[in-house]
Amino acid sequence: MEYRYLGRTGVRVSPLCLGTMMFGPWANNDHDDAIRIIHAALDAGINFVDTADVYSAGVSEEITGRALKGHRDEVFLATKFFMPMDEDPNHGGGSRRWIMTEVENSLRRLGTDHIDLYQVHRPTPEIDVEETLGALTDLVRAGKVRYIGSSSYSGSQIVAAQWAAKENHYARFVTEQPPYSILVRGIEEDVLPTTLRHGMGTLTYSPLAGGWLSGRWRAGNAPTTTSAARPGPRFDMSSPANQRKLAIVEDLAQLAEQTGITLIELAIAFVLNHPGVTAAIVGPRTMEHLQSYLPAADITLSAEVLDRIDRLVAPGVTINPDDNSYGAHELQPAARRR
Repeated sequence: MEYRYLGRTGVRVSPLCLGTMMFGPWANNDHDDAIRIIHAALDAGINFVDTADVYSAGVSEEITGRALKGHRDEVFLATKFFMPMDEDPNHGGGSRRWIMTEVENSLRRLGTDHIDLYQVHRPTPEIDVEETLGALTDLVRAGKVRYIGSSSYSGSQIVAAQWAAKENHYARFVTEQPPYSILVRGIEEDVLPTTLRHGMGTLTYSPLAGGWLSGRWRAGNAPTTTSAARPGPRFDMSSPANQRKLAIVEDLAQLAEQTGITLIELAIAFVLNHPGVTAAIVGPRTMEHLQSYLPAADITLSAEVLDRIDRLVAPGVTINPDDNSYGAHELQPAARRR
């Protein structure tokens, strides 16, 4: 596996990052099986693992910690904070109070004395970025955290955070973690140029677009209503946008077959082909899932294949806006002129 520099940090990481969201009660609650999958990923050359405190309410971090015993120094370990952990109104967010509390919880669950990359899971306009950066800087200086990063920040929010870090002599975000796939290309317009300009590593999540590019949903073989297992507008098959996605998936499946690779390999290789992407986060639930992802790290798509993908989904376009992680606050009625 060919390793890539993580922005300008000097750290080299695998192009595939193992996401552990599927380990725990949310998906695969067989802890021993999850540990086997993590070990198989390490054996395949993956040295980058990403988790979060909120995944299965901390269980994912615990599983990850168990799996990394004896392997900790071999792995660049990332986790995230911000999402509410329970009903207490202060058990979440980007406040100094919560950050200082939750980092200790994550360190305990992960069974380590430091986190390589500590990431803010989401931005929020109610919290000054200086509040969050100040607390994170103190963790870096204390040696509990090596680097800090953001997730699902817009281009303007990334710039604001970089400016605040420089102005206040704080540690700066060295990574951004946005959604990116053939069906969700919005970050190409603003986020990826911004991270490149600031020398940040970009760790994209959901390269299979929440399963849409895994081959699970195909024309004539898709649920006719919102999937019970995947509730919400992203998976409502009566939506015109999702019907359009089904048609595109058919064309992509044919393109993959003509190229001599699987649809999954095409989808992940597309993400890794962008010069602004450092790593694609893949989140297997089973060993079979992991094995289907691994070949993509060694696939280079030709200009002809990329051009055909562009004709199906234009650069910068997200087919279904419900697949985006951006605009949650800005587009609410209270934030608009009406």
